[in-house]
Amino acid sequence: MATQYSKVLLSGSTSGRGIKVAAVATPGTLIHTAIAGATDFDEIWLWAVNHDTVARDLFIEFGGVTDPDDLMETKDIPPASGMFLVCPGIPLNGGLVVRAFADAAPALGEFVIWGYVNRIEP
Repeated sequence: MATQYSKVLLSGSTSGRGIKVAAVATPGTLIHTAIAGATDFDEIWLWAVNHDTVARDLFIEFGGVTDPDDLMETKDIPPASGMFLVCPGIPLNGGLVVRAFADAAPALGEFVIWGYVNRIEP
């Protein structure tokens, strides 16, 4: 049987729209729940938009909340600069969860996460 590839929306998104980051600590705002199982996987692509007036840090919890094992920190995302790549196609499966949180309360709601998943089913 041939490998199947499909592009799917982030499970935390409504109809493909951006996901506003509402959390400033762990656990973060839900971005995506990966496909269950051990053979199929989701290749996750995420971009962040910083709507604040200053550079901010964004934390992506990738499959868990343990620091540093599951935490990807993106430092100094520039303000008003469009989409900034924060997750470049990293694979995940097993029903693990991707979440995000901002560095400080003033950044609450200033980050919006956009993206998609390439679902790969061998």
